Formats: sequence, C-alpha cells, structure tokens
Amino acid sequence: MSAKLRHVALSVPDPEKAATFYEKALGMTRVGENDHPGATAIYLTDGVMNVALLRYKTEEAAGGDPDKFGVHHFGFVVDDPEAAGAEIEAAGGNWLMGEAKDAGAFYEIKYRDPDGQLFDINEGGWKTEV
Repeated sequence: MSAKLRHVALSVPDPEKAATFYEKALGMTRVGENDHPGATAIYLTDGVMNVALLRYKTEEAAGGDPDKFGVHHFGFVVDDPEAAGAEIEAAGGNWLMGEAKDAGAFYEIKYRDPDGQLFDINEGGWKTEV
C-alpha cells in the first residue's frame, strides 16, 4: 500500500474564527465549507496539505467528546480503499465508520490505530483549489 498524508483535522470551538486566523496568519486558502448534522466544517489548503477545521455536534461524529479541542484526526489518500482497509486491520487498526461511495462522491473511512488515534483514508483526496 502507498498512502500520502493530505489533511489534518482540528476540532475547534469556532471554525470561522480559526479559518480567519489561518488565512491571515499563514496565507491558507479556503476551499470549502459545510454544515451537516455531525459537524460544521471549513476546509483550508496550502496547495498540497489541507486543514479541516471542525466543530463537532455529536459524540458519534466526534468519535468521543465533541468538546475536546485540538488535533482530531489526519487523513491519507490511498489507491485502493478496500485493500488499504484490510492492511490497516491486519496491522491492528480498527474500523470506526464510513465506506467507499460511488465514483466522484466524497467520503472518508475512519479508523483508530492501536493506540486509539483517529485517522481516515480516501481514494479521491481533498480539494486543493477554489
């Protein structure tokens, strides 16, 4: 398996405030935002790596405490999510939620590593341009 790190997700109390900071302080570019039942999110990029700024609304979506702020998870782009998932589980990781969707649809498949750290895999990657 060949995986490439492409995003870090931060759980924050105010995604708009955090986004404004990273845009002004580090010149990051906003490439998306959404508000769904599990979280409010703003996505920033430097052109290679993305930062997801998330305010979780539920314990399930947060994978634990929705009011715990800081690094929440990181994500990898993989060539074959099914094969990658099998390798992750064989190495001691545990599937948490998500599944591959139809081609072109955005998705994340979340896992916990043996120490409990959340991470996800995705075949299509994340937006790096507006």
